[in-house]
Amino acid sequence: MAREIRLAARPKGWPTQENFELVETPTPEPGDGEILVRNRYMSVDPYMRGRMNDSKSYIPPFQVGAALDGAAIGEVVESRSDRFAKGDMVLNSLGWRDYAVLSRARKVEPVPGVPLSAYLGVLGMPGLTAYVGLIDIAAFKEGDAVFVSGAAGAVGSLVGQIAKLKGASRVIGSAGSDEKVAYLRRLGFDAAFNYKNAPVADQLAEAAPDGIDVYFDNVGADHLEAAIDVLHTHGRVAMCGAIAVYNATEVPSAPRNLTQAIAKRLTLRGYIILDHNDRLPAMLAEVGPWLAEGKITFEETVVEGLENAPEAFLAMLRGENLGKMIVQI
Repeated sequence: MAREIRLAARPKGWPTQENFELVETPTPEPGDGEILVRNRYMSVDPYMRGRMNDSKSYIPPFQVGAALDGAAIGEVVESRSDRFAKGDMVLNSLGWRDYAVLSRARKVEPVPGVPLSAYLGVLGMPGLTAYVGLIDIAAFKEGDAVFVSGAAGAVGSLVGQIAKLKGASRVIGSAGSDEKVAYLRRLGFDAAFNYKNAPVADQLAEAAPDGIDVYFDNVGADHLEAAIDVLHTHGRVAMCGAIAVYNATEVPSAPRNLTQAIAKRLTLRGYIILDHNDRLPAMLAEVGPWLAEGKITFEETVVEGLENAPEAFLAMLRGENLGKMIVQI
């Protein structure tokens, strides 16, 4: 029998274990042109929280009573396709289950010395999100001072490292624990602070006495408000996420200073990485060698067992992961 995690009920505010259900189903069989994949790793990501709501978005919402989905990497165990052979490793979009039948997937080649799960992180969607957000959306240029919120996560930690490698004058990160702040310093961030220790605005002003040119926003709310205060004229904001408000049941109070965007002629630009898949080859061509040479490092928080995927997701929303949160199935 196969197993899958289904959405049992839509959450109100913070999700709980009661919103998920582990179900056994018959192992699917591939048809002509299809492959049967045994998933080995799956990703849990912040954007999945929005899909738990019954609301219109850029990706259709999860359906109550149906299996969730998301990025996964697995091994082809049966193939009825001339494009894949048994034993191939493939990246697919049917996570939250141990077996999946696919007509389309992306074959990947394991990188010596790099865990296969890296295709869900530094070599996958988070890596592309970091690269596109910094280079294309925020129009980073050498000499810029950069602030990254949620900087110890899969995306933020890469943004900071890429900015340093491309010649940032100063890179600042925020994180939710002293342990994560120490991690950011090991990655080469020039300054880092624990946003739980004092108001973000005060800590950012101290860390960036000369202001910033770029803000990479993973958090929103008070972080965005603080960044607007210290952004230079013509500063740029890549609006990647707003995890501070994903589980909010009331309208957030911040940012309250958006009028500064007019006087400072700021650019605040949101983006969805699905619109930028054409940039994957460029990202791999630049980030891949940095990874091989040890110029970029990454961390993973790995949770064992499909049955523990809901708790891994909830822990990620609580900020308990260092680097990419991965479930090993």
